[in-house]
Amino acid sequence: MAAEYGNSPETSSKAYWDGLTADFVAAHPGRKVEVTLYPWADVDREVTRLVEEGNAPDVALMGAYSDFAAQGRLYAASELLPVRVESNFLPPLVEAGSVDHTLYGLPFVASSRLLFYNEELFDKAGAKPPKTWTDLAEAAKALKKEGVLCPYALPLGPEEAHAEALIWELSNGGGYAGDTGGYDIASERNTQTFRWIKNNLVEPGLTGPIPPANFNRKDAFAAFLRGDVGMLNGYPSLLHEARAKGMKVGTLRMPVSDTRQDAQPAASAGVADWMMAFKRDGNRELVGSFLEFVYEDKNLNAFAGRYHLLPSTVSASLASKDAADPSNEQFLDALSGAELYPVNEPSWLQVSNTIKRNIGQAVAPSADPGIVLEGIADEVRDIVDES
Repeated sequence: MAAEYGNSPETSSKAYWDGLTADFVAAHPGRKVEVTLYPWADVDREVTRLVEEGNAPDVALMGAYSDFAAQGRLYAASELLPVRVESNFLPPLVEAGSVDHTLYGLPFVASSRLLFYNEELFDKAGAKPPKTWTDLAEAAKALKKEGVLCPYALPLGPEEAHAEALIWELSNGGGYAGDTGGYDIASERNTQTFRWIKNNLVEPGLTGPIPPANFNRKDAFAAFLRGDVGMLNGYPSLLHEARAKGMKVGTLRMPVSDTRQDAQPAASAGVADWMMAFKRDGNRELVGSFLEFVYEDKNLNAFAGRYHLLPSTVSASLASKDAADPSNEQFLDALSGAELYPVNEPSWLQVSNTIKRNIGQAVAPSADPGIVLEGIADEVRDIVDES
């Protein structure tokens, strides 16, 4: 069972899986592979339902794995794959896919985030690509003075607020994960981050007419492609769309807080999707053979290239860097040192939903960012206690 990455019959993942499974079956006579696709909005729920009914799929491709690992339902990578395949995954993805130092979530495709800026709007405004938060605010002021509708797009709406928030938190040395495991949502660095965003971007009107808590990533991306946004955080497929429209787009690492400009570069935010293999009587050998085939460079890069995403292995990444799209290299370099969501925490799905629903309120006009973050942290503690 797999998530559907396409958004139309022409871009459906079905063609990829049909071709890949036909090649696998041809090399393994007498075997059969069926792939069922579900929309991203449904796949986690459908897999969970089947697991609870005692009819888990052999393999699933979806957004989270750790709750199944915590229940002892998944094979470890070492039970399925040769050492040369298991050791080929990119290190940040291995860390995110591991529970108690054992790899259960096999990273499939990934993306990293970079700051995009509209070069034509920057040129008109006389703005410079920012390296620090102050630089970013100055560029946003220049863009606003030039009449740009949304100098910096801040999508903290419920669609993907946890991604935008993490990008900003990392740029100030914060993040979601605690130093010794668990969560640290309301850390001093995270509170500083949201106070700065509210005081220096939102209150001066540099984030556009839509309140950030109501602004979703999809709408921010559409506004960027219309030329209404000066800067936003984006991933490889958006850059591909923008350049296909003839837009001149610059990309750079997320600017860091001024107090950290002389420190080590901040980690980029990364996102990965996960393959997992469920324990069923007699399926381990066949599942391992299938996954070894999936992770061959040509097969992995065919999928990643189809959706302008990044492959999850070292060898496929090197092959991708040599491919026709030169923008891949910058995203791959960012991914190699990225920090991912704490997906190895079994409570992450519920925690991420809590963050998505609430963190946009931290920059609301009447809000105290510290109080909002503490409220989220209290909810998170309750979730962890219950799980």
